[in-house]
Amino acid sequence: MDSASSKPTVTQRDQWMVEGKVFEIYKLFGNVPRHAQTLMLELQRDKHMEYLTKGLRQLGPGFCVLDANRTWLCYWILHSIALLGESVEDELENNAIDFLSHCQDPNGGYGGGPGQASTRPTMPHLATTYAAVNSLITLGGLRALSSINRDKLYIFLLRMKDPSGGFRCTRSVSIVPPAYYAHLVAFPVCFYMEPETSDSGSVTSGAAGRGMATGSGGARSTRVAAAAVPVRPLPALKDNVKKVASILKILDYELVRNVGNYILSCQTYEGGISGEPGSEAHGGYTFCGLATMILINETDRLDLTRLIDWVAFRQGGECGFQGRANKLVDGCYSFWQGAIFPLIQRLHSIVDEQLRAMNGGEGKHSVDRAHTVATSKLSEGELSLDETSSQVDEACHCRHEGKLSDIAFNFLNGCAELEPLFHSIALQQYILLCSQVQDGGFKDKPGKYRDYYHTCYCLSGLAVCQYCCSKDANSPPSPRAVFGPYSNLLEPIHPLFNVVLDRYHEAHEFFSS
Repeated sequence: MDSASSKPTVTQRDQWMVEGKVFEIYKLFGNVPRHAQTLMLELQRDKHMEYLTKGLRQLGPGFCVLDANRTWLCYWILHSIALLGESVEDELENNAIDFLSHCQDPNGGYGGGPGQASTRPTMPHLATTYAAVNSLITLGGLRALSSINRDKLYIFLLRMKDPSGGFRCTRSVSIVPPAYYAHLVAFPVCFYMEPETSDSGSVTSGAAGRGMATGSGGARSTRVAAAAVPVRPLPALKDNVKKVASILKILDYELVRNVGNYILSCQTYEGGISGEPGSEAHGGYTFCGLATMILINETDRLDLTRLIDWVAFRQGGECGFQGRANKLVDGCYSFWQGAIFPLIQRLHSIVDEQLRAMNGGEGKHSVDRAHTVATSKLSEGELSLDETSSQVDEACHCRHEGKLSDIAFNFLNGCAELEPLFHSIALQQYILLCSQVQDGGFKDKPGKYRDYYHTCYCLSGLAVCQYCCSKDANSPPSPRAVFGPYSNLLEPIHPLFNVVLDRYHEAHEFFSS
């Protein structure tokens, strides 16, 4: 068939429509006077705070579908407020801590809302546990941090562990790849949610829940706001687990056993990481998989060259990122894809050091051969997971000594030797002009509604962009790194956990003691 006469696909039509809306905004921006451009690029801090604090206080009845995800709303809202350099009032802070305490199961872990952890056999849940822990770390202070029952949480994480290296979200659910990140951190995200809410606060069609903040439903009602969000599988579970365990200083070799093998089996021919072996590479899973491999000190087992190539090509002409090949741009990937680059920047020196320690010029080839042979045999059932690990470890014999729980802290102090491998200014342009809502909040793309999920990850991505050129984590970025007025500068985050840096340091010191 002649290509000129063929009908465009739905994918092509959708892409052209989004491009048209985005480029119209950029055209308008380019044609207005400089002072008007400055106004268009200004981060609407007061409006964002108004939108966020309103969500913490009261939500409309349309948010009832998010009742199982209220800890997520706490995290999205509280983290967004922290990124803006603000804090919540004492009463709201105490209410949030009380609310999250009522979400904690006596046997470990957190449910999505009060009573949900203990009234159903499938609760608590890894994803909501990650959100609850990150919320408490973001609140900070003795009362919030000491409310986390680490001993019971560790036992809960072990219960969710599968011999394959994967993790289950709950006791009765099959293995979900994202669980690795969740348990390792203290938890990133088991499901990748994209909330869609209308400006009136009602849930739009297709939204099916991630979490209400703190409303009625517990021994004490705190009514923290929420956002509507359709659930989409996210690469968080394993990463979430490792993050939770790492930041709480309960990460050990029992929790990480075989996790690296599972993630390795999820790296696709494209270079990105999928949610399960044989699936399509996805930005959220790639971030969570890479972060997990860093936390368990097995990054050298990944094909980083191919991974970098894949993620770099996810930034399109609209200046934002798409989550997968041939998909539309989405503001939330400003973090999920954008935050991969700060990780890569710090991995450069580690990878270089490991390669120099190997057999001359054959070092990299020996790693590739070990990776290829071991993973192929694993897929064919010829090797156990432990045997696969030992074969690859033999080729990648250069390991960093020290406690697993200290890796995240030491990683943060590493020097970012590489320049950013993405266009950080262009991404800031997309976030500020195409995702920012002038009345407060952020959205997926032009034509969509604002919500707390996209507000959280657009702001997180904006912070990543602003600090990606900084060689020293303790030094503020230069004005050239901040698109628009310098007053747009946000608080820095820990790129592995997506919590504000000073809150991370407080938690690190608290749990280390």
